[in-house]
Amino acid sequence: MCIAVPGRVTGIDDLNMATVDFGGTEKVASADLVPDICVGDYVLVHAGFIINVLDEEDALETLELFRQYMETLQDDEVP
Repeated sequence: MCIAVPGRVTGIDDLNMATVDFGGTEKVASADLVPDICVGDYVLVHAGFIINVLDEEDALETLELFRQYMETLQDDEVP
């Protein structure tokens, strides 16, 4: 199974590579598939490529669901 992860664009270089913040972790992703992105946009990243621009409200909702999921995993850990 593959998953696309939402993040916020914090920079774009001359080679159309974007720095994307995933809640404190920054990674670089290619913006070639969605060339009209801007710093501050929320995007979906899959396999190192930005594949879509997200509405801020949808992105924040999805990030909250990821946070809740990770919290649930931590609660289920066996000591």
